Amino acid sequence: MGTNVSQGINIPQVMGIDLGVSIGVDFLVSASVFILTIIAFRIFKYLILRKLHYLATKTKSDLDDLIIGIVEDIKWPFYVIIAFYFSLHFLEFEYSRFVLKALEYALLIIVVFYAIRAVQAFIDYGTRKVVLKKKREEEVEDISLINNISNILKASIWGLLVILLLDNLGYDINALVAGLGIGGIAIALAVQNILGDIFSSLSIHFDKPFVVGDFIIVGGDAGTVKKIGIKTTRIQTLQGEELVVSNNELTSTRIHNYKRMERRRIVFGFGVEYETSTEKLRKIPAIVGEIIDSLDLVDVDRVHFKEFGDFSLNFEVVYYLNSSDYGRYMDSQQEMNFRIKERFEEEGIVMAYPTQTIYMGK
Repeated sequence: MGTNVSQGINIPQVMGIDLGVSIGVDFLVSASVFILTIIAFRIFKYLILRKLHYLATKTKSDLDDLIIGIVEDIKWPFYVIIAFYFSLHFLEFEYSRFVLKALEYALLIIVVFYAIRAVQAFIDYGTRKVVLKKKREEEVEDISLINNISNILKASIWGLLVILLLDNLGYDINALVAGLGIGGIAIALAVQNILGDIFSSLSIHFDKPFVVGDFIIVGGDAGTVKKIGIKTTRIQTLQGEELVVSNNELTSTRIHNYKRMERRRIVFGFGVEYETSTEKLRKIPAIVGEIIDSLDLVDVDRVHFKEFGDFSLNFEVVYYLNSSDYGRYMDSQQEMNFRIKERFEEEGIVMAYPTQTIYMGK
């Protein structure tokens, strides 16, 4: 009768040893994958990426610098989560599926976040390029529109990617979009004035009744346009304060734009005494015309003996200033007044002032 050599072996104990060895091996494999992945990311970030950054600085294009900068901006927690996610695939435990699912959601959120930042970086890059081009071409009036469109695009990207994120997380996007449509109508009715200002802003930018830097008069207020925003336009008035006007109001009222005026037409008058002789009166148009012609950027139109006033003989002068600058206009008018006064003193012509003469008959 043979002897059973397996009588002394405890089968559950052997299975426990095998299970423990299997878990230990899985843990070692998982830890090795995690460490190797981290090492690979470190090599990529500190060797390969730095080498690419150095090469990008040698090129003429700055687009490669932008792409390298976007990748460099990715922080280490993102790489650690990826390494942890990969390593858990080699390790089986009670809650491994739950942890993997949580890591998938975390990675999805982080990827969407960095994708939004990357898209925004490209939008800012394009905005800077267009703005620099406009500045070189001295078309600064389009800069505010470009910035506004850039902000709208970035906000739209946020909304689109958040909806895609919710879709991947298992939410019913169709119901959400339908709800947003109904809510959007209610919001549009509530903020119709704001929407009107936004559309008025686009109308201002495309129609260009004025641009940044123009001197305009709106109602009884005058000043220089400093900023055209999405809702309001800011004007620096002559008194120094900042005037904020809604864009809807600006597109529904008359605006006097003096910056677009290539030539300024000026009309002014003066009077001389009734005692001035006819000979001297006939000299006055030639004297004033000669004075105006001697000034820079000034073209005389006409000088006429206009009328017999209550206490003076009135002349009217019309001339053109070939500049829209108000300060230059005042400088020219001041110099003109000085010279007219000097010439009249030399010719013995006396300027009139309000007087009353009483003739008494006997």
